[in-house]
Amino acid sequence: MSGIFGVVSSKGDCAEILMYGTDYHSHLGTEYGGMAVLGEQFIRQIHNISQSQFKSKFFEDYKRMKGNKGIGVISDFDEQPIYLNSKFGPFCIVTAGLIENKDKLVNSLLKEGFSFSEVSKSGVNVTELIAKLISQGADLVDGITKMFNRIEGSCSLLLLNKDGIYAARDRFGYTPIVIGKKSDAWVATSESNTLANLGFELVKYLNPGEIVFINEKGLTQRCPGGTINQICAFLWIYSGFPASSYEGINVEVVRERCGRSLARRDRDINIDIVSGIPDSGTAHALGYAMESGKPYRRPLVKYTPGYGRSYTPPSQETRDLIAKMKLVPIKDIIEGNRIVVCEDSIVRGTQLKNFTIKKLWEAGAKEIHVRPACPPLMFPCRFCLSTRSIHELVARIAIRSLEGHDLEDVSEYIDHTSEKYKKMVKWITDNLGVTTLRYQTVDDMVNAIGLPQEKLCLYCWTGEHPATKDSKTKKEVNKTCAVKV
Repeated sequence: MSGIFGVVSSKGDCAEILMYGTDYHSHLGTEYGGMAVLGEQFIRQIHNISQSQFKSKFFEDYKRMKGNKGIGVISDFDEQPIYLNSKFGPFCIVTAGLIENKDKLVNSLLKEGFSFSEVSKSGVNVTELIAKLISQGADLVDGITKMFNRIEGSCSLLLLNKDGIYAARDRFGYTPIVIGKKSDAWVATSESNTLANLGFELVKYLNPGEIVFINEKGLTQRCPGGTINQICAFLWIYSGFPASSYEGINVEVVRERCGRSLARRDRDINIDIVSGIPDSGTAHALGYAMESGKPYRRPLVKYTPGYGRSYTPPSQETRDLIAKMKLVPIKDIIEGNRIVVCEDSIVRGTQLKNFTIKKLWEAGAKEIHVRPACPPLMFPCRFCLSTRSIHELVARIAIRSLEGHDLEDVSEYIDHTSEKYKKMVKWITDNLGVTTLRYQTVDDMVNAIGLPQEKLCLYCWTGEHPATKDSKTKKEVNKTCAVKV
């Protein structure tokens, strides 16, 4: 997924706030960073950040970017921001999300006479596609609303023009946007953790499908959005920053509750220490330690400089290299101990097996008990460019091995009380080469988050999501965009 940040200042240049605010989204993407500032004219800068930190690329750039409003992005895939000179005047735009019917929409626009300039080996730039779709509306708000209804997947965005910044959360709320303010500025951001150190107060979580406009005068609601909320549960389990809150619920607290749930189901094992795979596994492990009464220790420490998340880079080669290099084992803590290893999730299982479990065994661990904070991942993400292919998921590999072929209906393997589920977990346990493996249940994960299950996207685990063509759903999405605050 990507992270987006926008700021409007009523007093002077905004570029410094924009640079640091955007940088606070570095955990959400690894490929490109970009900023656009509007003063007398648009100034736009994009860098490849796959081998460097956002700050190091933009620290000198922002000093040359003069203007009182701007948008920034940490992108997991496409180069952003995109500039478009439209019938509404010029604007820049950044997006976060995943468009499933991208190719269909591109072909439709090409037939209508549109052309695309931002094309790479992966095809048309998704953010340029979104910009072209918006430009077909009667005005910008109408264009955003109609775009929401044409795409399959999700798209949250910030759009900057001479008047201010439009912030729009995707229509089912998979990806968040929050609004913050201080005396002389307003911001819109994916992550609430950006606010405190920059002196902003959180004033609003955008509703699914909601569109707001911010300028020097403040905040105006342009579309109230709908009532169907399917925010991504993985934000709390893995991808969100610990200091962030979504729908008013803090990430770190949820992860601690996840760890406590795992420990409550573990009365039948004897262990010496509790550990978490840094960084996202740390809070899960702290919760486990608090509930179990066993000491939390760090048998594996992360060498932070230069190594980000091993899950987000698009190439397997890069993911494996990061996984191998970033975790350093401490033999003095590992040797002879029975260790619980809390992890946010198991996706492919290759990094856990080859670069984590292997290090623990080689350093003399007596037992290794793996505890993922979420259920087995069964389906590739359709909304946030999270899990990429069904064939990569270790749960599907296990099912294929057990059944001799792929299954379309995996409901028995999703049910944690079924015999098939137990056989699948046993297969993964043996494949990883660990003493025991016990996944979080869907119910415990939902309870840890604290929202009703129908308010969460659990598609990666259950395969269920809102029916986008359902008449009730479309009615909620297409509400009139005329309410002001």
